[in-house]
Amino acid sequence: MQKAIIFLGLIGMLVFTTNYAYSQDVGLATFQESAQVLIEKNKTQNVTASIALQSTSIQEIRIPAELEQKIRDNGRITSVILTNQDRCVLGVNDKACIIINVARDPAEKNFLEIQNATKIIANSFIDELNQVFDTNAKFHSVFVQSSDEISKAVETSGGAASKGTVSVVYAMPMEDTESMYEKISAILLPKVIRESEGFYNVAKILSKEDKSVMTFSIIPLENKSLLQLKLSAAYKNVESTNEVSPLEFLKVDELKRSNYFSKGFYPLNSILQVAVMSPESTNVSDVHGTIVETQTVGGEKIPKELTGEGWVFDPDQGKIIQGKYIFGKRTSIAKDELVFSLGGNELLAPKTIGKFDESTIVVIIITAVAIGAAVFYLKGYRK
Repeated sequence: MQKAIIFLGLIGMLVFTTNYAYSQDVGLATFQESAQVLIEKNKTQNVTASIALQSTSIQEIRIPAELEQKIRDNGRITSVILTNQDRCVLGVNDKACIIINVARDPAEKNFLEIQNATKIIANSFIDELNQVFDTNAKFHSVFVQSSDEISKAVETSGGAASKGTVSVVYAMPMEDTESMYEKISAILLPKVIRESEGFYNVAKILSKEDKSVMTFSIIPLENKSLLQLKLSAAYKNVESTNEVSPLEFLKVDELKRSNYFSKGFYPLNSILQVAVMSPESTNVSDVHGTIVETQTVGGEKIPKELTGEGWVFDPDQGKIIQGKYIFGKRTSIAKDELVFSLGGNELLAPKTIGKFDESTIVVIIITAVAIGAAVFYLKGYRK
C-alpha cells in the first residue's frame, strides 16, 4: 500500500517534469508490459507467474470511447472486471464473470435498498460490456463487501473491492484461458501491439498452463482509465530451493521486450518483478546477472541511471524480498542472467544520499508510474 500511495502522490508531479525527462532521452509510453513472479516459500512453495499489459490509452487497449467516458462519468463505479477466475466472488463457482464494482452510497441503509440501487447502475452498462467483450453474461448476484477480510477472497487483478464496495456479478459459462485470452486480446489489442510480440507472447504461452487465469480490468481515474489485461499461472507445491530462476515459471528461456518500444528509449515500460515471501528472514545472494547502482531517496531505492540493465532489490533481506529488473538499452534477457539465490553471502548495503537534484526526481516519478500500478495490483502483495 505504501508504494501505491507514493505512486498516486507522484502522478501530479509528472505533468511538470515530463519535458525534462524527455530532454534526457528517457521516454515513458502509455503502454506498459510487466512480468511478475510471486514465490511463497514454505516446506513446499507456491508460485504465481503473471504478465500484465496495461495502458491509459484507448487506442492501445481498445474499448469504445463512449463507454470509457460513461464509466468515468458515473462517479460511483470503481472498476469493471472480466475474468475466468473460478469463484470470482464468494458464491460463484465454475463460471466466468463480469463484475461491476460500485462505491456504496451511505444513504442506502438496508441490503434490499443497496442491492436494487446498485443493480440499476450496473444494468445500465452490462449490455455494452457484453457487446465489447463478445460475451453473454447474465445477472447472478449482488455481493456487498462488508469487511476487509471478505475482500481478500477476491483474487482478480485490479478487482480488489474493499469495505464500502458493492459488486454486481454477471456470470457466463466457464471458458478455458487459452481461448479466452486469444479472443479478448484480439478484441482489445491493436494488431501493431500483438505483432510486436514481447511480453504479449509470454502471456500466450502461460495461457496454456492448467492453472492459468485471464483478467481484464477497467479502473476509472479522474481524466482517463487504467486498462489492464493480465494473465496469471499458479504452480502449487513446487519443490523449494534456494535458487530463484524467474523465467522458469514464465516458461521461456529468454524474456524479450515488445518491439512496440523500438522507436525510442523507454527503459521503464518493460519491467520484470520478483517477490519472495518467506516464513524466516533471508537475503539475496549469488546474483548471476548485474545489480544496478542505486541511491536511496525517501526510503526508496532508485537507479542512478537507466542505460544499464540489472536488478534493483528493495528490500534485499528480510521475510519479504522484492526485486525489479530493468532492461536498460537491451531488448532481451536470457534465463541464466536472471538467476539469484537466497541465503549465503549478503549483498553490499545501498549507498544513501542526503540530497538529490531535479533529474533524480524525474527518475523517481517515471519509476513510480511505470511499475506502481502493477505492484499495487499484483496478486498476493496484500499479504
